[in-house]
Amino acid sequence: MKNKRQQRILELISDNIILTQEELQNALIADGFKITQSTVSRDIKELRLIKGHDSNGNYRYICREDVSVAEQPLNHYKEMISKSVRTLDFAMNNVVIKSYTGMASSVCVAIDMLYNDKMLGSLAGDDTIFIVTRSEAESKNLVDEIKNIM
Repeated sequence: MKNKRQQRILELISDNIILTQEELQNALIADGFKITQSTVSRDIKELRLIKGHDSNGNYRYICREDVSVAEQPLNHYKEMISKSVRTLDFAMNNVVIKSYTGMASSVCVAIDMLYNDKMLGSLAGDDTIFIVTRSEAESKNLVDEIKNIM
């Protein structure tokens, strides 16, 4: 039953613009599935559905695999870093990045998206980002990777 339901969810979001869990739940109920909102939520997580723009520009639930390379934000994040970071350096397992005033939060989001697996956490102020890594070597590697896109 779960496999059929999840297959139907994929069909529904492929064929229709569905923006909310309630819309998805109502569509499934109309198809004869007895389903609660919490089950819909779990199915969305298991199917790794995201909200994004389809190829026609409509904002809706989509499969992560349906997002084309052009629609992925990786280049946007790299551009944000390259245009907004003024300096970066590390000491021990800490990385400090200086950005233009007011840009630290946006740059921090970009760095989190691109390098989350290389850090324990990050904190952004107005023009400064503080990142903690597991070791000095990882801090150096992170700084080197960020410098490569600048």
